[in-house]
Amino acid sequence: MAAVDDLKFQEFDDAANLLAANPDATTISIDEPAEIPKNQHSRRQEPGREEDDELLGTDDSDKTELLAGQKKSAPFWTFEYYQTFFDVDTYQVLDRIKGSVFPVPGKNFVRLYIRSNPDLYGPFWICATLVFTIAVSGNLSNFFIHLGKPTYHYVPEFRKVSIAATTIYAYAWLVPLALWGFLMWRNSKVMNIVSYSFLEIVCVYGYSLFIYIPTAILWIIPQKVVRWVLVMFSLCLSGSVLVMTFWPAVRDDNRRIALATVGTIVLLHALLAVGCLAYFFDAPELDFPAPVIPAHNVSTVVTKSR
Repeated sequence: MAAVDDLKFQEFDDAANLLAANPDATTISIDEPAEIPKNQHSRRQEPGREEDDELLGTDDSDKTELLAGQKKSAPFWTFEYYQTFFDVDTYQVLDRIKGSVFPVPGKNFVRLYIRSNPDLYGPFWICATLVFTIAVSGNLSNFFIHLGKPTYHYVPEFRKVSIAATTIYAYAWLVPLALWGFLMWRNSKVMNIVSYSFLEIVCVYGYSLFIYIPTAILWIIPQKVVRWVLVMFSLCLSGSVLVMTFWPAVRDDNRRIALATVGTIVLLHALLAVGCLAYFFDAPELDFPAPVIPAHNVSTVVTKSR
């Protein structure tokens, strides 16, 4: 049976005593720093990528945000399910509008304004306001262009409201849907591509259209040069929001695919602006024929004098 002293723990002053007693023993110093992960060295070698990662956020930070704001979702057939899409206050909407009108260079719109609480309230009413603004401004522009012509008779074109609504809402929903599907497909091909949710993409596109509301009002000015300067200025502002938001998401993909994706986003955005200006405001002038006044039959009565 082992002695009592053999079962007691023994303290060693240093590792030298341990090695003298057992040369085959290995020692581990607690004071040694932990091994630096290999991926940390790779990130230090690419300082420019650290800024992009900060814009997009890491997976850990995204999971933390989701877990911090996790709520029990209601069934999709209930009113509470759709109410969450409009759960936003006025200050958040105004802040997101300000961020879309005055984009900050190098800042991701989704990461900075939307990711905490994406909404449909702002995009819905921005699109609705833009529809009526374009339709009303287009009618007023047509009226001022032909004002003073004796052969012109003003007739409100209510069909412009339906055409503007179809165009704006189709762009604000179908383009984000196609982009979301493309990002999901590329995410399955390239693992490190960051993919946004469909609601986040709709939110970005909706708020990016706000700048066209005051622009459409100024399009009433019957000067083509002023109109095209305004559309280019608005296109640069709203297009920069889209580029700074979606370029970090596709930058790790194939270079040609990434450039083609961003180019397609900008091209579709430009087609919307130029198309609305050309159709609703720069319509070709029509020659209105002079109204034909029907001649009245004049009957004369002849009296025979005696």
